[in-house]
Amino acid sequence: MLFNSLNFAVFFVIIFILYWFVTNKNLKIQNLLLLISSYFFYAFWDWRFLFLLVFSTLLDYYSGLKISNTEKESSKRFWFWLSISVNLGFLGVFKYYNFFIESFTELFSKFGFVINTWTLNVVLPVGISFYTFHGLSYVIDVYKKRIPAEKNFIDYAVFVSFFPLLVAGPIERATHLLPQIKKKRSFDYNTAVNGVRQILWGLFKKIVIADTCSVFVDDIFQNYANYSGGTLVLGAILFSFQIYCDFSGYSDIAIGVAKLLGIDLITNFRTPYFSRNIADFWRRWHISLSSWFRDYVYMPLGGSKVGLTKSIRNIFIIFILSGFWHGANWTFIFWGALNALYFIPSFLMKNNRKYVDNDSQSSFLSQIKAFVDILITFGLVTFAWIFFRSNSLTNAIAYIKGIFRYEDFLKIHSAKTYELSLKPLLLYLIIFLFIEWYYKNENVVFTKLHNTKLSIAAKYVFYFLAVISILLSIKNQSTSFIYFQF
Repeated sequence: MLFNSLNFAVFFVIIFILYWFVTNKNLKIQNLLLLISSYFFYAFWDWRFLFLLVFSTLLDYYSGLKISNTEKESSKRFWFWLSISVNLGFLGVFKYYNFFIESFTELFSKFGFVINTWTLNVVLPVGISFYTFHGLSYVIDVYKKRIPAEKNFIDYAVFVSFFPLLVAGPIERATHLLPQIKKKRSFDYNTAVNGVRQILWGLFKKIVIADTCSVFVDDIFQNYANYSGGTLVLGAILFSFQIYCDFSGYSDIAIGVAKLLGIDLITNFRTPYFSRNIADFWRRWHISLSSWFRDYVYMPLGGSKVGLTKSIRNIFIIFILSGFWHGANWTFIFWGALNALYFIPSFLMKNNRKYVDNDSQSSFLSQIKAFVDILITFGLVTFAWIFFRSNSLTNAIAYIKGIFRYEDFLKIHSAKTYELSLKPLLLYLIIFLFIEWYYKNENVVFTKLHNTKLSIAAKYVFYFLAVISILLSIKNQSTSFIYFQF
């Protein structure tokens, strides 16, 4: 069930009515409704994998109780490592087993050894990387005594499987989400309106920008050998906007839907393409995953307080793990390692925290420098996205080589440019960048518009144009979100 589908619209309207008008007087029944609707939402993809989600939830819930209730340290460690091992085991089998087997076989074949192996012919359970990390963070926090174990199974199960974030995040923490689930919620009009605005902005990014970019990106990346260097540069840039608008669009819709249910989810993106260095980019991109690896991997390894060599090692570990989290392919691992290489100079020069609270520039020259920094950072990120988007390292390298073909470099052409004009897309991208910049310090896009002195009619004309743009860009069939495959 896709957020950008009629099925979801009907599903959510029904849940919204039941949630606020039928079950709102009883928190336990309200949370039970959330759990049933979340399981229905997940089973809509493939009901067979619902059992995997339920089993993982039961294991982590019971492990948390055993860790909390036992006095013996050995028993605590047993339940802790049982939960960690089983969760990572499921992730390893479904997501990485074939990758390791095929890599192992290919390595030995280079030395003349023929090994007969078997691979799994199974679909990757949607959202497994996200809900597994929900459970892992909970068990770790209970074991470290950061939070008490949750005794109410329904409340805990809602935390793990809350349908707006179930299949593609944000990756929530029990410290933030569980207290909201346990607290009685009342309908707030302003919060609900902000939720609708965020859903509208998410749909605009997904349908108008990301889905339109994908038409050109798919054609260029599939036929890169036939196109000029300029076309390949265009393909890489359009993919940068596609993946950002696709993923952040999903996050916006998820956050907006949760607001309509009286629940606040963490922000997952903060205009990352206006970052001034790579460290700044990773504070703004997929924040919930970056902070997860920081808190549960980087810091336990010692962070940056274990000497220069080990600190650099730790940086490579979290970036490579982040790449591997995205998928079982050497392209993702290389993408993670490349971002680590980008990050190291900022770390060594100790300016990786330079732009944490500095978005405004006073002088004209400082503004020019900021603009140049943004362009350089965007260029580095876009170059790395080539590996992320390519099917293999060989294809990625061939694509990059193609960029440096100087014959007809400035000629922008692809099969799709003959069928569809780039001009509407470029216009939408300009509008998108302007809106992103204008609202870069706002938690909810369009809030500043609502608070301006423009007439009500002018404001609603703006909303109307956004809705019309979405309707005109809708394809015959709803397109999936990129991060569903991770």
